[in-house]
Amino acid sequence: MRIFVTGATGFLGSYVAEDLLARGHDVAVLLRPGTSPWRLVASLDRLTVIAGTLEELGALGRELVAFAPDAVVHMAWRGVGNRERNSKEQARNIVDAVELADLAADAGATVFVGAGSQAEYGPYNRAISEEDAPHPTTLYGVAKLASGLMVARRCAERGQRFAWLRIFSTYGPKDGDAWLIPSLIRTLRAGGHMALTACEQRWGFLHARDAAAAVRLVLTSPAAQGIYNLGNPEAPQLRETVSHLHELIGAGDLGFGEVPYRPDQVMVLAADMRRLGALGWRPMVELDQGLRDTLAWHAAAEPCAT
Repeated sequence: MRIFVTGATGFLGSYVAEDLLARGHDVAVLLRPGTSPWRLVASLDRLTVIAGTLEELGALGRELVAFAPDAVVHMAWRGVGNRERNSKEQARNIVDAVELADLAADAGATVFVGAGSQAEYGPYNRAISEEDAPHPTTLYGVAKLASGLMVARRCAERGQRFAWLRIFSTYGPKDGDAWLIPSLIRTLRAGGHMALTACEQRWGFLHARDAAAAVRLVLTSPAAQGIYNLGNPEAPQLRETVSHLHELIGAGDLGFGEVPYRPDQVMVLAADMRRLGALGWRPMVELDQGLRDTLAWHAAAEPCAT
């Protein structure tokens, strides 16, 4: 297939682009001028680069038509950080998604796969299934939900197959520094102290390689359409995962209970994965191996850390 990927310079988007390349697909990526594609450095020469921005999608029309995509994978999103999740700028993402769906149809794409979020559901005290009603508690979750609904409607009108992956917690090499696992690794390797909540939450972490494989499966399965959860069906207590990573590093110390839970703290982040499992998907990277791989990547990237 010929596949256009937005957000390919981001963490999960880079895994998606490289996974598709490894499986023999022709991949084009949207690259904002001035952005460093460091996550794609090993594969950049095999990608078709379309320079542009989500703010000026219309200007991409000619290049996208020339690439002639069979499918579009929309991974890009403004405001993914915790501090930006209640910004009114989240609304701009909805317009981006709908305009991209139209642009994709005009360029001949017959498949649209988008990156949603577990934030669309809001908090549940058990594993969440696709049939559970969404009750987002942030503007980020609201914007993800609205984007999925509007793009689904637009794709139906344009005759495109549509799938929306509600992504839970992912991790792995090349993740952003602000998230929990990279932050733990960086702090503990330096011999520092990591202040934490009591970490009683049940939290399922999915390696980015497994997430990318799921995106590819949905993209290439003609019967795959609609909403799919994308997470790890195993959700151990967060304290177990954090403590195991601490043991692997062998440095620094943990301050459990030093950070209070937020008023809207999610205590269970677990995905019911039966729908995606019916397509033949299951996670292949065990948490222990994934943490070791991630730690090894950080050690290579930060050789001066202790």
